[in-house]
Amino acid sequence: MSKGTIKKVAGPLVIAEGMGDANMFDVVRVSSQRLIGEILEIHSGQASIQVYEETSGLGPGEPVESTGVPLSVELGPGLMGSIFDGIQRPLEEIMKQQGNKLTRGIEIPALDRKAKWHFIPAMKAGEEVEGGDIIGIVKETDIIDHKIMIPIGYKGVIRSVSECDCSIEDTVAVIENSEGAFLNITMLQKWPVRVGRPYKEKLSPNMPLVTGQRVIDALFPIAKGGVAAVPGPFGSGKTVVQHQLAKWAEADIIVYIGCGERGNEMTDVLNEFPELKDPKTGQSLMERTVLIANTSDMPVAAREASIYVGITIAEYFRDMGYSVALMADSTSRWAEALREMSGRLEEMPGEEGYPAYLGSRLAQFYERSGRVISLGKKGREGTLSVIGAVSPPGGDISEPVSQGTLRIVKVFWGLDANLAYSRHFPAVNWLTSYSLYVESLGEWFNNNINADWMKLRSRMMRILHDESELEEIVKLVGMDALSSADRLKLEAARSIREDFLHQDAFHEVDTYTSLEKQFGLMKLMLLYYDMCMEALDKGLQVSDLVVMKVRERIGRFKYVPADRIEQEYMEITESLHREISQLSKKEES
Repeated sequence: MSKGTIKKVAGPLVIAEGMGDANMFDVVRVSSQRLIGEILEIHSGQASIQVYEETSGLGPGEPVESTGVPLSVELGPGLMGSIFDGIQRPLEEIMKQQGNKLTRGIEIPALDRKAKWHFIPAMKAGEEVEGGDIIGIVKETDIIDHKIMIPIGYKGVIRSVSECDCSIEDTVAVIENSEGAFLNITMLQKWPVRVGRPYKEKLSPNMPLVTGQRVIDALFPIAKGGVAAVPGPFGSGKTVVQHQLAKWAEADIIVYIGCGERGNEMTDVLNEFPELKDPKTGQSLMERTVLIANTSDMPVAAREASIYVGITIAEYFRDMGYSVALMADSTSRWAEALREMSGRLEEMPGEEGYPAYLGSRLAQFYERSGRVISLGKKGREGTLSVIGAVSPPGGDISEPVSQGTLRIVKVFWGLDANLAYSRHFPAVNWLTSYSLYVESLGEWFNNNINADWMKLRSRMMRILHDESELEEIVKLVGMDALSSADRLKLEAARSIREDFLHQDAFHEVDTYTSLEKQFGLMKLMLLYYDMCMEALDKGLQVSDLVVMKVRERIGRFKYVPADRIEQEYMEITESLHREISQLSKKEES
């Protein structure tokens, strides 16, 4: 272990002398208070350390000690339902021991060493195993089986394995490697956060991550194993979108990183998630969620680590064969932490003061997503989807973090301040947003929901784009200059906007919409438009068609409970035919 002394303190940056034997990214303990830090640079035995805790009161001459290992996370039973800070310290356990104040230098293991877990073997003595194989299972929560894997790099024959009630440090199995050495297998693993966990093969994403949010699933879908960005100005609803995705996305595991956002937003998550029931299991949502809280009032350097801690935990569950969704709120705050540390290290600044390596760091983070076959003899398919919120100053997405993110991600849900101010939520702008997964996922939607899904989606998008062009004409020469068909198209677009794209996150029915219900709503809206166009050709007036009572029923279809969807669909269709028939007879007479 390398030992040195502090030479200089500049906020979260500490310069230490006498660290010639230390390595890059080693975790160090700074001063007699044993503050946690990480080595960023080494020059002639002088180490630049970013300290993950408050450094006030530190001075030259105090001791610095390297632990000789990189910043790592503890992986094992006990992760589910936990709340960690940016460097995986268990906040609930700290509160029990220290109260509400986070004491500097506190050393509490991330996972409880005393808790007993019931280990059930999945393999027998005499079987050959290698890194990634599942040797046993622990029922961590009512809905999550924690699969105990052979550590990566191990290979050999199982000599003993038995069912037991063990702590995470107890030996649950012994394997003998090719050199005759015996290796003890425990339920606890450690993994350096800056190194992506390896896998056997990466596959192309071909299934949607169903979210229950209509504007996302129908117009701008994300694939399981895909990456998406949610940029938007202050107040446009980024955090609520992230919360909705965390609550409703069809993922087995949710990892939610509150990175540098306001404390009250993280409080909402902590208050809501334990009370919310998982729609698939009826259990608390926290039973499949890991929370990492590093709010804006916590040490800035720990923001940088929190992103990596979160994605390493997500990769661990992906390797078990689970579908994992990671929410990062927000990557802009993480980039600001990078910028602050870069400035203190006196590195050459790039655009807007961000370090020149911002783009490569963003890419390294997002590239850890994907649909993969895990290591092991029986490789499992797992997916890791990453959804990052971006908070550009003033909503200007031409700034470096937004642009760096857009170069990497394949889905862009652009939040619009004007939509938010007009109370249209989610405030996803349908003219600027896009998804590059639409073509590859179209086949899945057509095969699994309805063969007409993509056709209806394309028609809706075309109507919305036509509306923007027609509105320009209306601004110039007024509504009277439009033909009856164009006026009807504007009405159809208004229905799509107000009744389909607008969704109430706090309504018990509207907060989540199944794909079948989304298809039914799309079909009803376009059926209304098509039948009205036919009626126009027969001489009916637009003014009569747009005030039909059935329009309100179509708009309220999204509030219909799941058990009444088919019946309501049939009744609305019949009402539509009946009302248009009545108008036709009236016109003829």
